[in-house]
Amino acid sequence: MNILVCVKRVPDTSENEIQLNSSGTDIERDELVYSVNEPDNYAVEEALQIVAKVGGEVTVVTVGGEDDEEVLRREMAMGASHGVLLSDEAFGGSDGRGIATILKAFIDKGKYDLILTGVQADAGGAQVGGMLAALLDCPFAALVNGIEVLEGGKLKISREIEGGNKEISEIDLPCVLSIQTGINEPRYVGMRGIRAVASVPIPAYAAAELGVNPNNVGEAGARVKRADYFVPSLASGARMLDGSREENIETLIELVTAKGGLK
Repeated sequence: MNILVCVKRVPDTSENEIQLNSSGTDIERDELVYSVNEPDNYAVEEALQIVAKVGGEVTVVTVGGEDDEEVLRREMAMGASHGVLLSDEAFGGSDGRGIATILKAFIDKGKYDLILTGVQADAGGAQVGGMLAALLDCPFAALVNGIEVLEGGKLKISREIEGGNKEISEIDLPCVLSIQTGINEPRYVGMRGIRAVASVPIPAYAAAELGVNPNNVGEAGARVKRADYFVPSLASGARMLDGSREENIETLIELVTAKGGLK
């Protein structure tokens, strides 16, 4: 099975203190530590587990600049066979549809049985997977937390739904799936693996090579544009009850009643 996984380089929230820039239109990105988007890492691990069972190759692709090669090499060290960079100044400022358009142009040049994305990336829109499937006219499922390869070009997939229940479906290949975190346990990537792929050439494709009209992507083609960022105001602090158990229970009932929680 030939699997393509779409990955993204994002700020590592465990390593950074996120602050807004002076204009309030973005986060301050100078000197941020970056890593692969966590749900994308689960998608790569799932792809690797699938090819380990049925054979095939895993390719990872990202839309970005030279710095984004970092996440491609990390996922190649993890076990992906190939990494591909889609890079052009015209791609900057693309919305979800623009990113999906760029990915679709690359996918049209190859033949993939299965395309995986993480459930969402740092912008939080969870849009690219569904938009990509629509552009490719492929079946799509989101929030997938289980995959089984069946005979006859089909997959059995599971999704967690309300109440902790699971929805089980069959889906035809080729298809696009967005992968939920927790579907597996991504393998550890050591320095030896990273060094082993450090000099492996990573092909890069610009808009002209992909046949992408610059007017349809980037800021020029964006139909959704960020208007503002803001930090929510802090709520009032918690009240600590330091009486006896009986006194605290009585006080708690009074507080909840005063706020309309008890009648």
